Amino acid sequence: MMSESTIAPLPYVAIQVFYETSGVAAIVEEATQDRRMAKAQIRVQAGGVVGAVEAYRDAPTPNVIVIEAMGDGSVLLSHLDQLAGSCDEGTRVLVIGHVNDVLLYRELMRRGVSDYLVAPVDVVSFISALSAIFTGPEAKPVGRSIAVLGAKGGVGSSTIAHNLAYTIAQEMAVETVIVDLDLPFGTAGLDFNQDPPQGIMEAAFDPGRVDVNMIERLLTRCAPNLSLIAAPSSLERVFDFSAETFDPVCDALRASMPAIVYDVPHLWTAWARQVVVGADEVVIVAAPDLANLRNAKNLIDTLALARPNDPRPRLLFNQVGLPKRPEIAAAEFSKALECEPVGMIGFDAQLFGAASNNGQMIAEIQPKSKTQEAFLELARTLMGRQEVRIGKKTLLSTLRERFAGRANRAA
Repeated sequence: MMSESTIAPLPYVAIQVFYETSGVAAIVEEATQDRRMAKAQIRVQAGGVVGAVEAYRDAPTPNVIVIEAMGDGSVLLSHLDQLAGSCDEGTRVLVIGHVNDVLLYRELMRRGVSDYLVAPVDVVSFISALSAIFTGPEAKPVGRSIAVLGAKGGVGSSTIAHNLAYTIAQEMAVETVIVDLDLPFGTAGLDFNQDPPQGIMEAAFDPGRVDVNMIERLLTRCAPNLSLIAAPSSLERVFDFSAETFDPVCDALRASMPAIVYDVPHLWTAWARQVVVGADEVVIVAAPDLANLRNAKNLIDTLALARPNDPRPRLLFNQVGLPKRPEIAAAEFSKALECEPVGMIGFDAQLFGAASNNGQMIAEIQPKSKTQEAFLELARTLMGRQEVRIGKKTLLSTLRERFAGRANRAA
């Protein structure tokens, strides 16, 4: 166990605790007052592993689930198998048990459980175990990164990126950061009614000093659960950088923020390509015309080759139904690209114009509109709440496979 002085603070993560005894509940409550837990959002409720199974049958899971288990090992493992069918990719599990059983410990570790603590636990041990999940040598990144770019200039990819980030933060209650990479002409500051004194360029000019603490200083709070790293929006210099310039920023963000949305400008520089290729999800925003079709095909083909083990880029139609503009039908557009759209957003000059001029998001102006419903559906899909991403296995993806295998054999 780490000494108290070396326990690293937790990043912006959501933690749900399911306890069975008042002793564990009291320890968790005391831990929430510790300075190292300041960024974490913690919810505590009774129920143990059975409560966790019930809670997540139809609900998204947090970054970490803490389960107190009073029963024997076979019961715990059985309930974890049930929980596997409901959990999102990337969820970690910490178990607090009352049996000092080496065989059970090994079985839980084999399944990918982050840690097994034997009760009674103290506050420092509990915080240390949580911290190790995100800072240990085997720790995986916290964040899910989403790059949004337009197939053509003027298709509204920045507007999509900003509303997507806002929806993830507000509707899904996930700590999110929007990173404006349109360095000379970025509009995120305007769209969120912010004028931050510093932003992404502080990190670009001195990449060797970039760490989680520096990122914390660059964040500007826009709304609950939502922060901004702004572009300079200045023409005082050119922005020709090497491919690796923003790698430290991306790495630091993934280590500390659950959701990162990159607003990528319509250009193809070494650094822009690097950001897009390195994202967990890529959204290509396109209007239904021939130039967008050609460019979207080039982007999808290029990125599919560069990201062979990641999901194919997502296609999002925007500005559909622009008056008097001939359009390629969505079905024909998708067939030509061999890519089904992840969403379709209609042209609404009044709605989007009002939001832009007021420095507001669509959810703030018309929260029940079809447009906002489309953003919510997009957010759920990209955050893995509707489908499982292939490639990186965590504890519950492993359990999910085992559970599916049993069902197939039974059938």
